[in-house]
Amino acid sequence: AEERLVNYLLGPERYNKLIRPAVNKSQQVTISIQVSLSQLISVVIWMSVGNIIISLSLQEWNDYRLRWDPDKYEGIKKLRIPSKHIWLPDIVLYNNADGVYEVSFYCNAVVSNTGDIFWLPPAIYKSACAIEVKNFPFDQQNCTLKFRSWTYDHTEVDLILTSDFASRDDFTPSGEWDIVSLPARKNEDPNDITYLDITYDFVIKRKPLFYTINLIIPCVLITSLAILVFYLPSDCGEKMTLCISVLLALTVFLLLISKIVPPTSLAVPLIGKYLMFTMVLVTFSIVTSVCVLNVHHRSPSTHHMPDWVKRLFLIQDWKYVAMVIDRLFLWIFILVCVVGTLGLFMQPLFQKQQM
Repeated sequence: AEERLVNYLLGPERYNKLIRPAVNKSQQVTISIQVSLSQLISVVIWMSVGNIIISLSLQEWNDYRLRWDPDKYEGIKKLRIPSKHIWLPDIVLYNNADGVYEVSFYCNAVVSNTGDIFWLPPAIYKSACAIEVKNFPFDQQNCTLKFRSWTYDHTEVDLILTSDFASRDDFTPSGEWDIVSLPARKNEDPNDITYLDITYDFVIKRKPLFYTINLIIPCVLITSLAILVFYLPSDCGEKMTLCISVLLALTVFLLLISKIVPPTSLAVPLIGKYLMFTMVLVTFSIVTSVCVLNVHHRSPSTHHMPDWVKRLFLIQDWKYVAMVIDRLFLWIFILVCVVGTLGLFMQPLFQKQQM
């Protein structure tokens, strides 16, 4: 009975898969779409590309040519028909990033006796995303997926959202990203009756634990070493060695960041700002250490102490003056480092509250 039914429905004299299932030219074919997110593979911020696996949009429409009376075919109410044997809507991802518009697998379509067709093909989509690196690694990205028909306009095909949000029922959590929201909307142009698209906003937030442990904490610890430069006695002779070592370590971290963050001049990432801030501090600590060492190694026979220095420090010993300057800069650097670090890394929190 099933073979007889398939031969009846798909007979060449009765069915042409090249023609959309409309009774007349003015009739729209209504297609219901529901996107289901299965897995987020990667977001390549270097290339501004989001790589997303979608257990693709459940597409549902009605084909009046595929209707039958179940009583004539032993009560059969559903058929699984290879999708390439029937008319399929050419719904594609318009903002595609790799030029591959086909689904991964042309699975069977489920056809009911009323002509309703359910098609759920899996697909891997690479969408072009506008990557925002300003708050990296505490950033939040919005990858937009815009679906529309490639050849049919709104007068021929109407797209309807089954739900206002993409489904996450079968989603496998990502180790790098959290899903914030998956809203969907239907876009029409009042000035162009032929335009129609379905847009999904995949709002994702980076999990910062990896970068906090491997980048931020080491940077903070290295910066704290620069503060200890002012606590190190001038007689030990290791002040400049410590300063230069800290500066070299920060330079290495800056090179690592440049390989992670995309080469854009639109915004400087948060971690890059912090590294530049610490490098300026370390550079200034080198300058102040040179001045302190110069004062420390002075003697009354080579340098006369000005009267204002005597009144300020109440002593005529250059080494004591150098020690006081060291302690003064120690507290100044501690204050600047704490305020600067908190100010930079609290920016994303303040911006989120303002939004």
